[in-house]
Amino acid sequence: MTQLRLEGITKRFGSFVANDQISLEVKSGSIHAVLGENGAGKTTLMNMLCGLYQPDAGQIYLNQQPVQINSPSAAIAQGIGMIHQHFMLVPQLSVVENIILGTQFSLGLNLPQRAAELAAMAASYGLPIDPFAKVSDLPIGTQQRVEILKALHRQAKLLILDEPTAVLTPPEIATFFTVLRQLAAQQHTIIFISHKLDEVINLCDTVTVLRRGRVVASTTTAHTTPKTLAELMVGREINFQLEKPVQTNTTIALNVSQLHVRDDRNLPAVQGVSFQLRAGEILGVAGVDGNGQRELADAIAGLRAITNGTIAYQGKEITADTSNRRQLNLGYIPEDRQKMGLILPFSITRNLILKAFNRLPFCRHWLLQKLAINRHTDWAIQAFDIRATSGKLRVSQLSGGNQQKVVLARELSGKPGLIIAMQPTRGLDVGATEYVQQALLAERNRGTAILYISTELEEVLAMSDRIAVMYAGQFVEILDAARATRETIGLLMAGGQHN
Repeated sequence: MTQLRLEGITKRFGSFVANDQISLEVKSGSIHAVLGENGAGKTTLMNMLCGLYQPDAGQIYLNQQPVQINSPSAAIAQGIGMIHQHFMLVPQLSVVENIILGTQFSLGLNLPQRAAELAAMAASYGLPIDPFAKVSDLPIGTQQRVEILKALHRQAKLLILDEPTAVLTPPEIATFFTVLRQLAAQQHTIIFISHKLDEVINLCDTVTVLRRGRVVASTTTAHTTPKTLAELMVGREINFQLEKPVQTNTTIALNVSQLHVRDDRNLPAVQGVSFQLRAGEILGVAGVDGNGQRELADAIAGLRAITNGTIAYQGKEITADTSNRRQLNLGYIPEDRQKMGLILPFSITRNLILKAFNRLPFCRHWLLQKLAINRHTDWAIQAFDIRATSGKLRVSQLSGGNQQKVVLARELSGKPGLIIAMQPTRGLDVGATEYVQQALLAERNRGTAILYISTELEEVLAMSDRIAVMYAGQFVEILDAARATRETIGLLMAGGQHN
């Protein structure tokens, strides 16, 4: 039986057509993937199912009946629940309090009774959990379980999952997929949005591919491959092979010893990290978000104070000199391009010279040299394949992939000796991911030392020469990437011991 059917769904924003005559069917009790590049229209389509937008044309059918979803509350009433990539939980509250939040309006909550009801419901779905546990004390995988239970408590039969594995360890992903298959077996229908094509093939029954707001393919996963799906998404052939010549350089570019760093709450985040990084080498850092990776990257880049330890770059200690460290030939790709990497209201041109606007050739005698700046912009747009008609365009008007290319153009154009790449492909589709990875590999082959920090284990394995696994603010082990296995790294990421 078909649970969801879309017929000719169209959504416009001014003259821009985000969804163009989209039609698809999702069977009851199935796991259906929706794929597409950044800007392909996936989010707009899901927002219409969740009641945040209304279609300009077309019809949504649930259980063969036409429906109007005019608000998020209307979506919940229709049995539609969305589980976002960034969880919508209150960390200070317990599990049961989070789940009933916004649903219970009587003065007498009777939490013990509600907790018992929740425990029974959770057990019936194979999702056992302590109802009185504080959410902030739960691991990420268990917090995601709370989000699923919250949707099920609201009687959701159609679950929309947006990049649900982005913050999970490999063991947590395996457990999560078991849960999703159990839900599907109980006739819950799941729409799975992801950029991880191997996960789509392994988990989902069917897949719909969007490109430029249109459906370009709908098929079963049994009759396709990750390579075929990638090429459908971007409309061209994708090169999945990353060429990495053997690293032979022995020059130490970066030497970090017993580094200690605190986070924004003044709590220990990096605790005694030591490593050496050679010129022309990529040291990957694997780990679940929140284990000190961001504080480590910020400290090396000179953006965060160090409480103890030393940092030496190209043989010179730079620990205390954070202001001058930013003037060194370092490239830093932050994890959040919109908050830290770019000034969104600024043009492409202005963002490209943010780090060098007061130096030659862009500035002479305290005057900006417009000709040199414009030449640099034209070169960057062409060299880094930034899809923009003009450098005058605001970066807020670019897709996520093109915003990341602006960051790359700025950070790599000075031919840095060290690059700190923090989640460089986060939120990017397969085509933009390929571009970013090839750009960084070209820098490695040029002799640049690269610290590559990512929660995407497959990327770390593919890109790195060595892999450091970070857990609870420490490097628990540094492995040769050629001999490291997914299982070993996944175990270490979760705090296990490697025998």
